[in-house]
Amino acid sequence: MNFLRRERDALDAFMPGLDAALARHPLAELERAPSPAIQAFRDAGGPGLLVPAQHTGAGATPLQAVRVQRAVGARCPSLAVATTMHHFSIAGLAEAAKYGSGLEGTLLESVAADRLLVASGFAEGNTGQNILRPHITAERRGGRIVLNGSKMPCSLARSMDLLTASVALRDEDGTERLAVALVPADSPGLEVRPFWRTPVLAGAESEQVVLTEVELDPQMVVLTDVTADAVPDALNVAGFLWFELLLTAGYLGVASALVERVLERPAARDEDPAPYLVDVEAAVLAVEGVARAMEDEPWDDTLLVRALTARYAAQDAIARTTRTCLTVLGGMAFIGSPDGTYLASAATALTFHPPSRARMGGPLRDFLAGRPLRIG
Repeated sequence: MNFLRRERDALDAFMPGLDAALARHPLAELERAPSPAIQAFRDAGGPGLLVPAQHTGAGATPLQAVRVQRAVGARCPSLAVATTMHHFSIAGLAEAAKYGSGLEGTLLESVAADRLLVASGFAEGNTGQNILRPHITAERRGGRIVLNGSKMPCSLARSMDLLTASVALRDEDGTERLAVALVPADSPGLEVRPFWRTPVLAGAESEQVVLTEVELDPQMVVLTDVTADAVPDALNVAGFLWFELLLTAGYLGVASALVERVLERPAARDEDPAPYLVDVEAAVLAVEGVARAMEDEPWDDTLLVRALTARYAAQDAIARTTRTCLTVLGGMAFIGSPDGTYLASAATALTFHPPSRARMGGPLRDFLAGRPLRIG
């Protein structure tokens, strides 16, 4: 079947054997915790996908990366969600390495060589909270930086080797700035607690990570230019671009898995596939359009708005596609296997990730009126 062939070819090119390894397991086995998918991802060299070639990684382009994520989402929704957070963190480290202390480049090389998994402690899951205002604080104490707070949910919490977290660091003049802390998973004071209570996407290991008096060398904290006005700097714009595209591609992959099941029905040979194919494919084209633009256009507010537009359009496309697919599959499929309803439920979770459409209404209006983009 040609459907998803391009994406699975990309996955095989960057992570040889992963698609076949995932296909050997029933969906329910992949989606539970602990999931065999995470170790399969590590074994296939997945952690190095976005590590630049100069740091011994695969150096995938944005277009290649979104195709890989769609293929992953079509096999294992939980792995797509979990690895989006990993890739997002790696992309941020790669940007920081361009003007950082040099430690970022060393960490990137370790991620690629040792296949380290990096969890993301950035966007908060609390409704109505500005996602650039973290719940983790950082305080300078005698040449060290001490972290306190928590992140929930935090994907890859059980399997991570390193946590990258947004923290609120107060400067000597009293200004509070957003910074990015790099925290080894075995740091004294770091604790993982149960948090995820639904079976949907349980394989992503989205638990609570608590930091209590965790001490870091100042070199392990990267300062940004973001203050209380919530206007993102270049590092954060880059992070949001990667996050929105990879996340959206993964969830479109989940919806695509449902479309694939419809296309594989014997009756599909005589049907018009447009009602369950066109919406999701159009959404993929929008995501790929932004990914292509990332390769030769400035990474600025305008491009980020295009990424958000593609993401919100994908949410609508997923809602229509999953509803249509479940109707086409019919009651016997519903009775005979939980896969269809599970995929439909998992795919709709895109709407729960920040920044929500409701929170971005005002900031998008302001941007269209000529003001800087704020992240709600």
